[in-house]
Parts: sequence; structure tokens; C-alpha cells
Amino acid sequence: MKVLGVVGPSDAGKTSLVERLVDRLGERGSVATVKHCTHEPDVDTAGKDTARHRAAGADVTYGLTDDDGWFAAGADRSLGETLDDLAPDYDYVVIEGYSGAAVPQVVLGDREHRGEALATGETADAIDTGEILDALAETEPHETLGSLVQRVKESPRAERAGAIATFTGRVRAKDSPDDEPTKSLEFEKYEGVADDRMEAISAELEEREGVLDVVMHHRTGVIDYGEDIVFVVVLAGHRGEAFRTVEDGINRLKDEVPLFKKEVTVDEEFWVHERE
Repeated sequence: MKVLGVVGPSDAGKTSLVERLVDRLGERGSVATVKHCTHEPDVDTAGKDTARHRAAGADVTYGLTDDDGWFAAGADRSLGETLDDLAPDYDYVVIEGYSGAAVPQVVLGDREHRGEALATGETADAIDTGEILDALAETEPHETLGSLVQRVKESPRAERAGAIATFTGRVRAKDSPDDEPTKSLEFEKYEGVADDRMEAISAELEEREGVLDVVMHHRTGVIDYGEDIVFVVVLAGHRGEAFRTVEDGINRLKDEVPLFKKEVTVDEEFWVHERE
């Protein structure tokens, strides 16, 4: 799933730009949108205000309409959790007004932002949506274990599959009880080279008897303690070849894919390859 943010002042035309982008992206795939709200909006349909349910103590409230539409209101939900939930079902998500998001951004009116700026302009009228879509295509997708599992389930070979095996690597705090806790890891990769190597490994593993599809994804950038780093998903006829292939897949990824890892502990930070 490709992720794009639009940030800027309230009078810069953010919403109109989001509308234009959604219209263009909709020609290429399914699109979800997320809006950053500074206050809890009133969600109301058919005269039934979900605020009463929330006031009664519900953690999250869903409203369903007769035409299969729906809405929801809740608390304690992060942008990351929302993107993870959307990733298995959507090709694109456009986020409006979330300046602190570490995602590719269209920046209006010199608004401060965290993510990479794909384009800038004083107002939405200055933005060429075609150029934005071209730049977005070159960005790294937001992948989760769920989105990769969904991908193999939709494989044309899925009717022959009786097993899906997965591996998820995550940031651990310590190797042993006396270690200084790790706060985060940062990964960098040779653009194109690492992805090409993962695709080659997947293709070679798919040549095995009984193995139908293999997908891999390794995140880059800063990944905090407890977050997921890498995924390997194998679609196979039976569990035996699925288990063997998922283990071989992560071992080969670790050995053959050029990735550089920086570790940040409570006391220091260092590139791991420089200490090996």
C-alpha cells in the first residue's frame, strides 16, 4: 500500500487537493483516506449520535447504514495502527493534515513536516497531481504481515495451497538480561539492489516442489523497540515445504541482502557492521 500525506494551513486547499489525488489514484486501485482531527467530531447518521454510546463507556462505536456504509468513532488509536489495518485491503491511502507523520508528504504553505516532501507549493493550485503520482510510485510501500498474507491468498495458485507459513522479525530490547536496552534500530539499503535481491531469492524458492508463492519485505528507516522489521510469507501445498521454505527464506535474506543496521541503546548508537 502506498501512503501519501497532504499538510498545510487550513486555507491552502488541502481538502481539494486530497479530492484531486483520490480521483486520480482511484483509476489505479482502491483508495482510503485518513483525516487528522484536532477535536472529536460529531458523527451522526439517521439521527443516532454515537457520542451517546461513547459517553456510556464504549471504547469504540461503529455505525452501519442500510446501504452497507459504515463509520466509527473511538479513542487510543494511532496513525500506525490505522495504516496497518488498511494495508491488507487498499492500494493507496491519503492522509490529510498529519504533519508529524513519517510518510511521503505534499507540503503546502511551508508547513513544518516530518516525512519526505514529494512536492511543495503555497497552495493546492500550485501542485501537479501527475508529478505527485509519479513520485509516489517510487516510494517504499507500507507493508504488514497481514497485507503480505492477503497478497498470497489472492495468488492464482492459491487453489492448490494448503498452507501459509510466515516469519516476522521484530526489534527486541535485549539479547541477555544484563544488556543495555535497545531503543530502536535504523536500517538503510542500497536502492534497488536490496529489493532486486529479495525478488531473486523469492523466485528461486518458488522453484521448489510444492512451493507456490514467496513474498518478502524488509522495512527501512527508524524502527522502535517492539515494532516489526521484516516479513517472509510462503504459500505452499503442504506445511512441510512451507515451514522449510520460510526458514530458508529469512536465512538467505539475512545473509544475501545488502542492509545496514544502526542500533540505538539508552547509552549509545552504532552501526552494527562496524563492530562485527
